[in-house]
Amino acid sequence: SGILSSKVERVHSTMMNADMDAVEAENQVELEEKTRLINQVLELQHTLEDLSARVDAVKEENLKLKSENQVLGQYIENLMSASSVFQTTDTKSKRK
Repeated sequence: SGILSSKVERVHSTMMNADMDAVEAENQVELEEKTRLINQVLELQHTLEDLSARVDAVKEENLKLKSENQVLGQYIENLMSASSVFQTTDTKSKRK
């Protein structure tokens, strides 16, 4: 009876160890998955920060170009108004 009891205890102990190993393996897989997801989230956050900075830079460049275009447009308008080539002709006064 003592031998049988000892064998039962060893089998029981082996089964418990196997269960514990399975739980540890499952925990390890979950930990690795969590780590992978955290790294992915951090990478996406950095990408978002980079894109946001790029959008801000493009907006700033766009405003600068709009301002330059207004200045150039005004300059061209002034040149055209000062040039006789672009002046409207009065046909009545030329006939006289």
